[in-house]
Parts: sequence; structure tokens; C-alpha cells
Amino acid sequence: MAMKVLSEMMTFNHEQIVFGNDRDTGLRAIIAIHDTTLGPAIGGTRMWPYKTEDEALGDVLRLSRGMTYKAAAAGLNLGGAKGVIIGDPEKDKNEFLLRAYARLIEGLHGRFITGEDVGISVGDVEWMTAETSSVVGISEALGGSGDPSAATALGVFRGIQACSEEVFDTTSLDGIKVAIQGLGKVGMHLAELLHHEHAKLIVADLDRHRVKLAVGKFEALEVAPEQIYGVDADIFSPCALGAIINDKTMPLFKVGIVAGAANNQLEDEAKHGQVLKKKGILYAPDFVINAGGLINVADEISGYNRERALVKVENIYSVLKEVMRVANKENITTGMAAARMAERRLDQAAKLRRRFVYTPSACYRGTKIFSRGNPV
Repeated sequence: MAMKVLSEMMTFNHEQIVFGNDRDTGLRAIIAIHDTTLGPAIGGTRMWPYKTEDEALGDVLRLSRGMTYKAAAAGLNLGGAKGVIIGDPEKDKNEFLLRAYARLIEGLHGRFITGEDVGISVGDVEWMTAETSSVVGISEALGGSGDPSAATALGVFRGIQACSEEVFDTTSLDGIKVAIQGLGKVGMHLAELLHHEHAKLIVADLDRHRVKLAVGKFEALEVAPEQIYGVDADIFSPCALGAIINDKTMPLFKVGIVAGAANNQLEDEAKHGQVLKKKGILYAPDFVINAGGLINVADEISGYNRERALVKVENIYSVLKEVMRVANKENITTGMAAARMAERRLDQAAKLRRRFVYTPSACYRGTKIFSRGNPV
């Protein structure tokens, strides 16, 4: 087992994996720290009834690596990590299990900062604060940033404007047809922002109640979930599940842009990124366009300031413009361009680390060690 885990870590150069067990609460957890080159590693914790330990390990390794790229591309002085708790959040979750998990985090001495994810709420994170300060995403009443969905939606909206300028030569969304797949918190916030700019919305969701809300509030056109891929629209905005851009859905697209909040939108990043490029469809890399929530909660580390945080979120527009510039210049997909930009920033920071002392705990306490890859 140990050799297999080490082999998995070496595949994508993970720094550390921590396994947690607590007999009294039934806690079974895995924390994967992928990279701390830019600073302490940040990433949400999800609670899920994984069928096997291997499934949980695979998920946490994949997600933590993605967080490194998301934080680096967003210009944050943070690395990437993720935590998973094995269990059914509806049946197994309670205060003392989460406090046991928080003690596991505290033992990492600031190397890992966590917050909400699937199966973990703002209230759950607040339980963790009894045992560790290495958490973000607490409620506004307690000095935190609260629900990050509005910030995520704002980042996606600004990303859509950047893509629109590239494809349609305008940031105005007046009359632009946007097909939104998924009307959860982020999708609904995004629909409101788009409606305010007079975009024409086409929506689909498995939850009929949320669809009716969008139709009534935003004058949206409803389509069945299986029909959303083939609608006549300018922009497709996936805000629900991942892997929805695949061999089956790709031939149905009639859009010029794919830009949404969902994670891991491409079933095969290399293959389907190239297919979108050949079809002339501009793809906004998900780990760039959906980073608003991360940027927002990360601002809590230095004492949350909403105005400051949202200014950083709006910068997603500029980041995506740079991604498109690099993609065009190097004749590569936007996904490859975004990854290269993140990797270059990591490489630059790694070189600086050889010249400057770096301590994750100091950075977490607010000591500025790096700023956008430069010593300060």
C-alpha cells in the first residue's frame, strides 16, 4: 500500500499526503498537499461516501493538483491542496467528527488551509474553528466572507465578457444568447448578472422549481436538460457537472464560446480541448474562469475586505485575456495556455525560494513573502 501511494504521489509531484483516523468519531480522512511553492496550500474539504479508499485517494490527488493551477493562475500567493472525508454527510457528519478532522489540519501547522466543498457547509467550517485557525469561508457574522457562490458567478460573468470581446468584438452582452446548464447557487447568480446586461437566457436544470424561478425572474427560455447542448445560442455556460464536454455532446454544439462555472468540464482535457479549437469554439479554462470563489475566501487570510476581494475577482477578465493572447501566439489550446502560465509562475517562484526564506505558517499569519512571484 505504501509503495502504491508513493507512486501515485510521484506521478504529479505531490508533496505530502496525510491519512487521518479517529476511532471515537469514526473519522476517516485524507489530505493531499500538492504544492506549496507560492505559499501555504489552500483547498476545500469534501465529504462523500466513496466506495473504496482508492477512489477517495484518486479524487483528492486529482483535486489538489487542480487547486495548485487555480491558485497560481489567479495570481494568489497560495499553493494547492484538498481534503476528503469518507462518509455520508447526511448520516455520518457531526460536530465532533469535524473537530477531529480540524485537529488533523492543525497538526499541519499552517501548510493546509481549507473551507467548504461538496458535503461541507459554512456551519461545518465554523465547527472546525474550535480546533484550528487554518480555515476560510466562515460566515460574515464571524468576520468571514460567507457563501462564495456570488463571487464565483461574478468571476464567470467577467470571464464571459472577456470571451465575448475576443469572439464578438464587444463586452456588451445585450442580445447575446447564453445557454446555462445548471441553476444552483452559482448558476442562478450568473443568470441574474447576465439578465441585468440584457442577455437572452436559455436554461436547463433537473430541479424544476429552480427552472421556473429563472423563467419568471429572468425571462429565460426553458429546455430539457438533454437538449441544452444543441440549442441555438452564442455561449454555452456549464454550471453543473463536470465531463459534460465529451464525444457525445461535442457534435451538438452550435455556440462560439464555452464559458461556465463547472469544474473539469472537458472529459479529456487534451483531446476535447483540441476538438473545440478545431471547431472554432473558444473555451474558457474552468480553473481560470471559476476561481472567483477561491479568490474571495482567500482574502480572509489577511482579514476579509469585500471590496478588495471583488476587485481581485474581477481581474479574471484580464487573466483570461492573457490566456487567449498566449494561446493565439503559441497556437495552442486555451487550456494548455492557462496551464503554461500557471507553471511559469510556479517555476519563477521556485527560483526565488532558493534566495528567500519561506515559511508557510508565517505567510498564513499575514507575513508577505511573495507577491505575484516577486519578493516583497
